[in-house]
Amino acid sequence: MKQAQHCQVTHDKIQANPKFQELVSKRTAFSWTLTVVMLAIYFGFILLIAYGKAFLGQSLSGGVTTVGFPIGVGVILSAIVLTGIYVRRANTEFDELNRQILEEAR
Repeated sequence: MKQAQHCQVTHDKIQANPKFQELVSKRTAFSWTLTVVMLAIYFGFILLIAYGKAFLGQSLSGGVTTVGFPIGVGVILSAIVLTGIYVRRANTEFDELNRQILEEAR
C-alpha cells in the first residue's frame, strides 16, 4: 500500500510541475507540425497522381524512368527525414526536460 501512495505522490508532483506542462505542450506542438508537413507531402503526391499523370509519366532522360519515380522516392525519404528530426529533438530537448522533471519529483 505504501508503494501505491508513493507512486501517487510522485505522479502528482510530476503533473504539477510546470516543466511537465512545457514538455507536453512542446512535444504535442512539434508532433502536430511534423504530422501536418507529412500529410501535406503525402496528399500533395496523391493529388499530383490524380491530376498530373502526364507530368509524372514524362521520361527523365529518354529512358524508362519517369518523373514520378524520384518524386515517389522523395515522399518515402521525407517520412524518414521527418522521423529523424523528431528523434533528434526527442533525444535532446525532450529527454533533458524529462530528466529534470524526474529529478524534481524525487
